[in-house]
Amino acid sequence: MKLNLLSCDAQRPDRRAIVKCITEISSNGNDSLSNELTAILLEGDAVDIEVADKNSGSALRALRKLSIDYEIVE
Repeated sequence: MKLNLLSCDAQRPDRRAIVKCITEISSNGNDSLSNELTAILLEGDAVDIEVADKNSGSALRALRKLSIDYEIVE
């Protein structure tokens, strides 16, 4: 499943938690890529990630908990 992460609406986003979340839910994620994607997201630009179908439910819950708006692409 592909997700488009649109924005983070948290008043004080927890950068480390977002990096960890993206690393855990992304099917091809690593720490350096997740760190780059988090920086892009927090600057206000959307990013695309690929999530394994077996992790989709927990991934969406984790993103909502971090106040990250997303849209499902596929």
